[in-house]
Amino acid sequence: MNVLVVYAHPVEDSFAAAARDTALKALRGAGHDVRLIDLYAEGFEPRRTLDENASGARPEDRVDIGTYVRAVRWARGIVFVHPTWWGAQPAILKGWLDRVFIEGVAFTQAPGSKRIKPKLRNVHRLAVVTTHGSSKLVNVIQGEAGKHLIGRGIRVLCHPLARTRWIAMYGMDRATDDDRLEFLSSVERRLARL
Repeated sequence: MNVLVVYAHPVEDSFAAAARDTALKALRGAGHDVRLIDLYAEGFEPRRTLDENASGARPEDRVDIGTYVRAVRWARGIVFVHPTWWGAQPAILKGWLDRVFIEGVAFTQAPGSKRIKPKLRNVHRLAVVTTHGSSKLVNVIQGEAGKHLIGRGIRVLCHPLARTRWIAMYGMDRATDDDRLEFLSSVERRLARL
């Protein structure tokens, strides 16, 4: 399966980087064809501009996002690896979704229609590998915005039978080295069965 890994963390030797490396190892070990997008390393610009779509160029031909659009269209599975900050994805990842999952790529909408038509039918699997500084309870009370963005927002744009997998480590701020190793083992096991 073609699997796109989208990674968002600014520190190269972070625990998120260890989770990314574990995810890549598990996916490649399972025989998947894997591509990595490292948003910070690539210097991705998350802000949309007022005239961003004014050129009339097809999304896949645009210099700023064309590579990402082609990668999303290539993927049968997408794995997001990031920390959860303030209950959701880092701004750079949210900006990537805002700029890449646009009309013509992730959905279409007929003139005058109130409904969108999903376009990511090629995507059959979505997974998130993330950490939360706080407990699961705190995240539930906050409304789990990051989890819902993927499971309820992005998921409906994919294949009708697409499945999601949320692999989260809660309580990262108080985690021991053993807790971290156990989480990485869980990431490896669960992504090997993606």
